[in-house]
Amino acid sequence: MTVLGYVAPRPKKWPLRRLAGLAILAALLVFALLPLVIGGPDPLKQTLRLALKGPSAADWFGYDHLGRSMYARLTAAFRLSLGLAGVAVVTAIVPGVLLGVLAAWRGGVIDRIVSTVSEAFLALPGLLLVLMLAAIVPDQPIMLYVGISLVLWVEYFRITRALARPLLASPAIEASRLLGFGPLYIIRRHLWPEIAPILLTVGAHGAATAIMAVAALGFVSVGVRPPTPELGAMMTELLPYYEEAPHALLQPIAATFLMVLALQLIAGKDKP
Repeated sequence: MTVLGYVAPRPKKWPLRRLAGLAILAALLVFALLPLVIGGPDPLKQTLRLALKGPSAADWFGYDHLGRSMYARLTAAFRLSLGLAGVAVVTAIVPGVLLGVLAAWRGGVIDRIVSTVSEAFLALPGLLLVLMLAAIVPDQPIMLYVGISLVLWVEYFRITRALARPLLASPAIEASRLLGFGPLYIIRRHLWPEIAPILLTVGAHGAATAIMAVAALGFVSVGVRPPTPELGAMMTELLPYYEEAPHALLQPIAATFLMVLALQLIAGKDKP
């Protein structure tokens, strides 16, 4: 091929679906973090004369049954759900990837031991494990974080192990070994570029699963409990008032839907 005949490959464009998901997630993050920048009402402050007051020009989100600002409670609930999901996913990815690479690299006894431990975690339903931890130490978001991380790491381990095995046997990595390059170089140069896009997709799915788990546990009064603003707990609190103030009940439902929708759009499979 001559120099003049060479055509540089076009950069791969992100699908419109992923861009839409990122836009929704960015908007939710701005909404959640805005009170920390410009200030806002206290999510726990009660003003009973404003109970179940609907949205107005002064307050677009209205008030709940105890006269607490729905705007303040929604933003606080967003921060809690997104923060828990993000930290849990990152915490699960790190050991999952390291153990997956270790098992694929060393094989033998180490592979069998780590695989057996992961299968033991799979034998216990994930939601049941989170439920048990949340019931043992109630009203502690850190227990939800620990439980969700313990559930998610297995998926990252299995994916990394499955992807790393054929890569480690490839001629490129064999050449790097013969040239004397160490494990860190091989992981950074050969493994991570191949594994990272898939892990990021699975990570978005994991964050959506974590958000749904936190909301579900809050809805059945096992996870974070009132008065702490949490989307599932807010639905439970506002359910008896769905006739008088449907707007208040719909807000945490819509918030959960938008967060999960954004993450599912980001994680969606690319069409060929």
